[in-house]
Amino acid sequence: MTVEAIGSQLSSTNPTSLPNAGINEQDFIQLFVSQLQFQDPMQPLDNSQFLTQLAQFVGIEQQSEEVTGINNLATLDSSDQTVTLLSHTVQVSNSDGSTTTGKVTGIQYSTNGVQLTVTPSTGSVMTNVNLSQIQLVTP
Repeated sequence: MTVEAIGSQLSSTNPTSLPNAGINEQDFIQLFVSQLQFQDPMQPLDNSQFLTQLAQFVGIEQQSEEVTGINNLATLDSSDQTVTLLSHTVQVSNSDGSTTTGKVTGIQYSTNGVQLTVTPSTGSVMTNVNLSQIQLVTP
């Protein structure tokens, strides 16, 4: 795809759909500079197109920062909720449809999210229990 074709696509694209196009900040800047370098001097880039593309880029950057902030808040909220479960008795739904009751004895934070360690009064320790598996919490 030529620089002109990509530039045309950028100027006609809705800012919210750009992340799906696979264009990141560095790609956008490189494309924009190339577009300015290779423009026809007899038909320079229209100021309105320039401002539209710049506004789209700023909008995408702001949306990205907002999503990052929301994700950070959700992680903090999840961490707070999880810490309050320590030493509480919980009822966990198992993959086979049964339930297990035990005490939360550990918490692990990983890229997969928050994982609990539940120790039942009888049986083996359950590790990697997701918050979504918790059906009931008692003190």
